[in-house]
Amino acid sequence: MKKHNFNAGPSILPREVIEQTAQAILDYNGSGLSLMEISHRAKDFQPVVDEAKALFKELLCIPDGYSVLFLGGGASLEFCMVPYNFLEHKAAYLNTGTWAKKAMKEAKGFGEVVEVASSADANYSFIPKDYTVPADADYFHITTNNTIFGTELKNDPDVQVPLVGDMSSDIFSRPVDVSKYICIYGGAQKNLAPSGVTFVIVKDDALGKVSRYIPTMLNYKTHVDAGSMFNTPPVVPIYAALQTLRWIKAQGGVPEMQRRAAERAEMLYGEIDRNKLFKGTAAQEDRSRMNICFVMAPEYKDLEAEFLAFATERGMVGIKGHRSVGGFRASCYNALPKESVQALIDCMQEFERKH
Repeated sequence: MKKHNFNAGPSILPREVIEQTAQAILDYNGSGLSLMEISHRAKDFQPVVDEAKALFKELLCIPDGYSVLFLGGGASLEFCMVPYNFLEHKAAYLNTGTWAKKAMKEAKGFGEVVEVASSADANYSFIPKDYTVPADADYFHITTNNTIFGTELKNDPDVQVPLVGDMSSDIFSRPVDVSKYICIYGGAQKNLAPSGVTFVIVKDDALGKVSRYIPTMLNYKTHVDAGSMFNTPPVVPIYAALQTLRWIKAQGGVPEMQRRAAERAEMLYGEIDRNKLFKGTAAQEDRSRMNICFVMAPEYKDLEAEFLAFATERGMVGIKGHRSVGGFRASCYNALPKESVQALIDCMQEFERKH
């Protein structure tokens, strides 16, 4: 039976990326050595890092004056690194979910933090729109896609202060105006690579502005100067990321990823809205294209466990909602084929006929 991978992360990758990485793990470039056992400073690995950085810049149209870094620690470490490197007096945060809240918590250890708006009272079911960002903020931090609650900012905000964006779960799914940002970061395990590597896009001239001492490993300048090679980087995930970036380019780049994301979302939200058994949880205008969250309609709440078992038996993987919210979540990242979305829709329709 074919499996349809809706896992929220680590998540689906293009099959060819998995096969190419698996081959390199067995024998890297015909060297007789595994990718897992070569030096990160080997002459035939440096081109991997160089090409991955170049493709990042090409696919996202990153302007001159920005560096692309591959680091460890996940996006959760960036919650700390961002204020360490950029927060001198005050930072503004938009609280749109669990990860935004965690990022804000870390920043409070470095200076004043202003929560400009929050949708917590509505269980993070929408993206706040009416807010004012303090003009004297060192930066404004946003989480562009909220994996747990299924909301997404689909455009880069127009504000008068530098932007910082956590784009862990929607990077390469839409064009980004990188020039608005001083830093974009994310864990790679949703749209780019297996877990273990974090991407950071940082504006070079925004560094070195804070007066505090920054520990060497937490200083972005360290990694800019060393080309992500200050310490041993996560070699295998970087290699896999390169294969994914090549795949994105070959498929038609970010515009094509955006088209596919919109198509998948339109299909699945259309069925959620049509099917009397199910109900979407996010405000319609803020619905995520990456993480599509839904629950049983109130009068069918007692069928939740039955539907999960029903869908699992038919090859749907990872559709159970986050433990903090329940219900269902279909994560539709770049590598997910339209056929998997159709399979889930067919499953929902079959369950509707049954009841």
